[in-house]
Amino acid sequence: MVEAVIVATARTPIGKAGRGAFNLTHGADLGGHVVRHAVSRAGIDPAEVEEVVLGCAQPEGATGGNIARQAALRAGLPVSTSAMTVNRFCSSGLQAIAIAAQRVILDGVPIAVAGGLESISLVQDHANRHHARSEWLEAHKPEIYLPMIETADIVAARYKISREAQDEYALQSQQRIAAAQAAGRLDAEIVAMSTVKAVVNKETGEITHHPVTVERDECNRADTTLEGLAKLKPVRGPEHFITAGNASQLSDGASACVVMSDREAARRGLTPLGIFRGLAVAGCEPDEMGIGPVFAVPRLLERQGLKLEDIDLWELNEAFASQVLYCRDRLGIPNDRLNVDGGSIAIGHPYGMRGARM
Repeated sequence: MVEAVIVATARTPIGKAGRGAFNLTHGADLGGHVVRHAVSRAGIDPAEVEEVVLGCAQPEGATGGNIARQAALRAGLPVSTSAMTVNRFCSSGLQAIAIAAQRVILDGVPIAVAGGLESISLVQDHANRHHARSEWLEAHKPEIYLPMIETADIVAARYKISREAQDEYALQSQQRIAAAQAAGRLDAEIVAMSTVKAVVNKETGEITHHPVTVERDECNRADTTLEGLAKLKPVRGPEHFITAGNASQLSDGASACVVMSDREAARRGLTPLGIFRGLAVAGCEPDEMGIGPVFAVPRLLERQGLKLEDIDLWELNEAFASQVLYCRDRLGIPNDRLNVDGGSIAIGHPYGMRGARM
């Protein structure tokens, strides 16, 4: 049986949304940068890439118009390389890799590039909200329109996840990312990027543009303390849980990898970084949006003939501490096997990129 393998990967540093280095960087430039470097790292001719699949949770504006196609062209791939943009919100990048792998396995695609990108800086506050809500859904399932932060507060209250536990987990994420950075474990995946940043003068409001080169992730705070986290006020008021410290930061970035068949990799003498084994998804109540892994993980393990203890390392998205804690404890994942180099609470969460970075 043909297997799909990842042979190269590249990502941008993760930038702070709004104030960070990528606050003027178009999605095509973010995506093109990582696609180009992933292809270069694999040592393949760009013309050999048959398809590019990129995830994006907000595919409009600076990341609209089939941004995957734009990124492919920006990367220097020929017009004969097709491209598609995928939206499964925070798992968009992961879904993109799964689609590319399935194309390799089922359709015989020799080489594909997959990943994800997001420019929260350029899109989120400028999104088209015209007629954004269905009257029927408003009447019958209004929870579908809840903001993510509200669903995270609901998860914390419904499943009795204390503010203290959430802050402790957030501190762990910060400490693990800082340790990974200090040890250089993240260096190989990052490709520095030169761009232009907008800087606002706080006194005059004047906006100036400055060339910058970004080499490291911008979002994490290595000096975070539990005492500092405890002082932060809940965003939605005193009876709630989610703060700026125990939730992921809004951020910008992109990640891409090269996917090919195991036979193609062997023919080229390439050592796989990973093998695609399978994907499972599951729905849950919209008001507890972040707990999908509780239902998807058992489904995937059963289909693969595996048990939880067979898995040595786990990665769960850290949009909010409340949802990752519930998923961890409900699934029974040992803490020392989970997000061992930290996660989105510390490093940031560009929606479409996150699954690809994981």
